Amino acid sequence: MKAILTDITKCIGCLECVSACKSVNSLEMDVPRIWQKNDGLSADNWTSIIQKPGPHYIRKQCRHCLEPACASACPVGALSRTEEGAVVYDSGKCLGCRYCMMACPYGIPRYDWDKAIPYIRKCILCHPRILQGKQPACTEVCPVQATIFGNRDELLAEAHRRINENPNKYINKVFGETEIGGVSVLYISDIDLGFLAYKQELGSLPLPKTTSAAMKSVPFAFVGMGAFMYGLNWVIKRREKLGDKDKPNEDNKHE
Repeated sequence: MKAILTDITKCIGCLECVSACKSVNSLEMDVPRIWQKNDGLSADNWTSIIQKPGPHYIRKQCRHCLEPACASACPVGALSRTEEGAVVYDSGKCLGCRYCMMACPYGIPRYDWDKAIPYIRKCILCHPRILQGKQPACTEVCPVQATIFGNRDELLAEAHRRINENPNKYINKVFGETEIGGVSVLYISDIDLGFLAYKQELGSLPLPKTTSAAMKSVPFAFVGMGAFMYGLNWVIKRREKLGDKDKPNEDNKHE
C-alpha cells in the first residue's frame, strides 16, 4: 500500500506541490466563495499550504483513510478505496448528495459550484500516475523532500526513526498512523496538527464502524420518502377532485 509522509519541520512553504497538483490534474484558477472554508482547498485546489506561527507550513490534502468514511457514506459507491491506498471518485455514479462532505472528519471533499452539473472534487493521490509506476506530482516536485512517497510500512518506519533519533525536534507521534483506523497521508511535526481535523482527538476506531447502522438506513429512507411523497400527492389530488364535484354548477347558479 502506498502512502505519503510529510515532515513539517522540513517544509519551506514554496507552494511547488500546490502548483504541480493543479497542473497534473488540469485544475482551473480558483474563484473564492464566501462560504468556503479558510484552508485553501476548493473544487479547483486539491492541496494547500496552511501557515502557522513559527513559521510552520502545513500541507493539507485528502488523507486517504484506510477505511474512508466518505466511501462508507456514499449511497451509490461514487467514492472507493483502491488497492494502492488512494481514495478515488467516480463522477458517473455521483448523485451530488454531499453525504461525503458531512462524513469526512478532515473536511476534504468540496462541491464544484461552477459547473452546470456540480460534482465533488478532491485529491485522488495521483492514482493514474501510481498505476503507471510514478509518484504523485506533489511529492515529485518537492525541492527539500519535505513530503515523500513510498510504501506505507516503510514510511512509518522512517517516521519513527526520525522521531527516535531527534526526540527534542518532533512530537512523539506519527499523525495518521492509527487515527480512525489509519490513513495514507502521514505527518511528523514539532507542533500539534489536530486542527487538520474537525476535532482534536479522533480516536482509533474507523468511522465506518460507527456510522454503518445509519448508512444502512439511507436506501430505505429514500424509498420511504418517495412512497410518502407519492401518497401525499395522491391524497391531495383526490381531495381536489372531490372538491370539484361538490361545487355547484356555475350555470345553475345564474338560472
